[in-house]
Amino acid sequence: MVQKRRSWKNYLYVVTILFFTLGFFNIIFAWLGFACLTLPFILLAKNKRKTWCQGYCPRASLFGVLFHNRSLTGKGGPNWLVRGKAKWFVLIYFLFNLFVLTMSTLMVFMGRREPVESIRFLIAFTLPWDMPQFLNLGIFPDWTMHLSFRMYSMMFTTTVLGLLLAWIFKPRTWCTVCPVNTVSNLILDKTRNEV
Repeated sequence: MVQKRRSWKNYLYVVTILFFTLGFFNIIFAWLGFACLTLPFILLAKNKRKTWCQGYCPRASLFGVLFHNRSLTGKGGPNWLVRGKAKWFVLIYFLFNLFVLTMSTLMVFMGRREPVESIRFLIAFTLPWDMPQFLNLGIFPDWTMHLSFRMYSMMFTTTVLGLLLAWIFKPRTWCTVCPVNTVSNLILDKTRNEV
């Protein structure tokens, strides 16, 4: 029997683990989360297909590694989740989160509010522990720290939701409602309709 050779893509889950680990060393590393927001669309523009979603997403890799043949049901998510309005609800939540992230960072930058320096789940629920910061990278402006905690919180929330869905259903169930996937589909549909 010929053994299938493992590609470097099989280890992309390490990027997700590294992202969350680096946040414990210094929260400023959360800015790396912006790569997960921009790279999918750069690749989409270049390749005219969902290259990120289909092969490079580190979170999808993590879900696959952790829950391959280990989910509770082993089935795809229910229709209301994967084909219904849930993906639009998640997209609206995500856009609202980006709006709050942007506006609150702007307010901190202008000195009109104090920075949030805690991890939050679903924007509203502050986690009951402080984030250790093992590495001193110097002093950063308050707005950069605020933005870092907001980005880390957003990535934390979507990863926890993805892990929960992967545990209950198939590993990549989150991918069906992921805002990046939804927006990518909208862009591809618009491009196809224009041709």
